[in-house]
Amino acid sequence: MYDKELVSSSLTQIQTLLDTITERSAKVNDIDDFLTSPSGMLLLDAVCMNLIALGEAVKNLEKVSNGELLPKYNQIYWGGIMRMRDKIAHHYFEVDAEVVLLTIKEDIPQVKAAIEQMINEL
Repeated sequence: MYDKELVSSSLTQIQTLLDTITERSAKVNDIDDFLTSPSGMLLLDAVCMNLIALGEAVKNLEKVSNGELLPKYNQIYWGGIMRMRDKIAHHYFEVDAEVVLLTIKEDIPQVKAAIEQMINEL
């Protein structure tokens, strides 16, 4: 069993990060929105920093839930979130803006739904 208060705190932190990523990238429609201007590159940097924080928060959630929670929500590739964190943090010059954009548009909404479900079921 795990400490529900710690898990709740981690889930809230993850939810905040997901909201921040979604809000900051709301006007990004294609890869050029990241790559063709200094403000776009700054936004890409900001989103990447939040993806790093998201991966770290998911690692922490796995730890504080003693590995019990994430497997119950296997519709999400949690390992991919953690590995993306590692890729951005340790291989920053290899970050593919297109992968970041796909993550924002396709994966983040699914993760948000799963986190909301976890919060409701906790």
